[in-house]
Amino acid sequence: MSDIQKTAVLGAGVIGASWTALFLAAGKDVNVFDISLTARNDVEAYVENAWPTLLELGLAVEGRKGTLQFFDSAGDAVEGCGFVQENVPERIEIKHATFAEIESRLEPEAIVCSSASGLMVKEMQAGWSNPSRFILGHPFNPPHLIPLVELLANEKTDEDVLEIGENFYKSVGKVTIRVNKEVPGHVANRLQAALWREAIHLVNERVASVEDVDKAVWSGPGLRWAAMGPTMLFHLGAGEGGLDAFCERYTPSFNRWWDDLGNPRLNPNVAQILSDGVRDEAGKAGVDELSTTRDALITAMLKSTRKLRS
Repeated sequence: MSDIQKTAVLGAGVIGASWTALFLAAGKDVNVFDISLTARNDVEAYVENAWPTLLELGLAVEGRKGTLQFFDSAGDAVEGCGFVQENVPERIEIKHATFAEIESRLEPEAIVCSSASGLMVKEMQAGWSNPSRFILGHPFNPPHLIPLVELLANEKTDEDVLEIGENFYKSVGKVTIRVNKEVPGHVANRLQAALWREAIHLVNERVASVEDVDKAVWSGPGLRWAAMGPTMLFHLGAGEGGLDAFCERYTPSFNRWWDDLGNPRLNPNVAQILSDGVRDEAGKAGVDELSTTRDALITAMLKSTRKLRS
C-alpha cells in the first residue's frame, strides 16, 4: 500500500475531476489547480455526483474522505505533495510550461505522473531540467470507474519511481500495466484504434450500420473482453489443446481476415457518416443520459466481477 497522503491534481477538466474524486475516496488530500474560473464549482459538483458510485463500488468508505483545496497556481498546488497527477491540455507547450513552473516547488521525493494519451514521455521530458521523477500514468476515462492505468518510464527515470507510482495507483483501486517500449498511443488506445478502424471500414463498405457494428461489439466479443484479454480467450477457445491447437486450427482463417481488413482514414465525409449513424443509434437520448447509462453499466459489471477477481 502507498503511504502517500497529500496529492495534487493539475488540470481539472473531466479527467482531472475524476482523478480528484478517486483520490478523495481513497482518503487522500487533494490540491487542485485549473485556470478555469468555474473549476471549484465544477470539481465539487463532479465529486458529489461520483460519490454514490464510489461508495457502491467500495472505493469510498463512509467517514473516509480526504480534504480538497483549490489553488491559483500549479506551483502552489504541488507544494508538500508526494504525488502529482498532471492533466493539463494536451499541447506540448502547455505541458512544458507547467513542468517548468512546478519543478522547483516539488518535494525531493515527489513523483509526477502525466495522463497524456497522445504525447510521448520523451517529448514531455524536454520540459524538465531533471525528468527523473516524471512518468506516464495514463488512465481510461472516467478514471474513477475504469481501473486501467498505463505506466511508462525510461532511462532518464529514477529506478524507484515506476514502482512508487504503481503502488500508489494500486492503493487507490487501479489496475496497472507497464509499457516497456514507447509507441504513440501506448497500448490500450492502439487496441481500441485498431477495432474502431475496422468498425469504420465495415460501415463504409455498407456491411452493417453504425448501430449494428456497435451492437456486435457490446453483445458479442465485448462481453468476453470484459472478462479476459483476447489471447487468453483464444487459449480457452480450443479446449484442452489451448492456444497451440487454436493457432493450428484457425491460422488460415485469421490470415484471410487480416488480409481483408480495411484501412480507412478519418475525413469530413467519413465523420459525417459516423455522426449520422450514432445519432440514429442514440435516438432521443442526450449525452448526459447516455453517459449516465454507460456509468451504470460499468458500475454493475465492476460490482459483479469484483469478488471473482479478488
